[in-house]
Amino acid sequence: MAKQGRKNLLEEPVQHVDIKKIDSTAIVDAMRNMSFTSREVARAADILYRMVKEGACSNILTLAGSTSAAGCMQVYVDMVQCNMVDVVVATGASIIDMDFFEALGYKHYKGTPYADDARLRNLYIDRIYDTYIDEKELQRCDLAIKKIADKLEPRPYSSREFISEIGKWLTQKAKKRKKSLIQACYENDVPIFVPAFSDCSAGFGLVMHQTERIKKKKPYVTIDSVADFRELTKVKIRAKTTGLFMVGGGSPKNFAQDTVVCAECLGKNTPMHKYAVQVTVADARDGACSSSTLREASSWGKVETDFEQMVYAEATTVVPLIVSYVYHNGLWQKRKPKAYATLFA
Repeated sequence: MAKQGRKNLLEEPVQHVDIKKIDSTAIVDAMRNMSFTSREVARAADILYRMVKEGACSNILTLAGSTSAAGCMQVYVDMVQCNMVDVVVATGASIIDMDFFEALGYKHYKGTPYADDARLRNLYIDRIYDTYIDEKELQRCDLAIKKIADKLEPRPYSSREFISEIGKWLTQKAKKRKKSLIQACYENDVPIFVPAFSDCSAGFGLVMHQTERIKKKKPYVTIDSVADFRELTKVKIRAKTTGLFMVGGGSPKNFAQDTVVCAECLGKNTPMHKYAVQVTVADARDGACSSSTLREASSWGKVETDFEQMVYAEATTVVPLIVSYVYHNGLWQKRKPKAYATLFA
């Protein structure tokens, strides 16, 4: 690596897996009769199948971690375009630093976890385990967020509302990249919520926007996280029956689960999430597991336990198998879209 320059290190892009070209039905069916993680994967596929099959069920996809940068981005786009999910709740990195970043025409690159990180810093290359990002391009992503904010009416926005503006901007700029989850959600009326929106490139862009406006003594755009919670709870109240497909955990998982409790606080008799799948490598023994196991969440009144499945695996290894299984059974073609983004039009 010592002899390699930026051009050599940023040479081989990560390729996003295409579930439409790979039918996992046979291997998932075989896993159903195996043990350990294999059987967990098969049961998770069966639960997602039920979520898509039950027309009255509204499905929430939550994303945490770096699977979008690692090759699963097209999986999530396909889930939206094939009407498998009705709402997305994610970390800011998943939506901005990875999806919006690639929508701008940039890429993530194959690297190594054994890199000399001091040298990477000198070369302005960021590392996510074995994946590289061009920091110069990431800063252009920050600036793109600032430019979008600069053109908006200066007032509070929920993350859902601001991301919708990004989707509109991508559409108007004709950035028709098939890997853009933001644009797919915008065009299919699927709202995206990011409960910690400032914890990513969006935060850098908005800080630059606000700092410039403050210097000029002008009003500025802010993000209202309480509005996010209220809006997502509104979706849950409207939906009634819901299913969760959770990649990783963290704030997206807890945010989506807490809507049941929030609805109760508002005096609404809203059922717990009927279906729940979580793919994670987190440990439950320290009381965390990215906001608890699903059975533990049931004690809080968040998730029913008849159709829940924890899958203890690194997500890029199993999520494509699970989603491919459901895609190739074709039930999604009969499912009617919920169009929850129109609740806030």
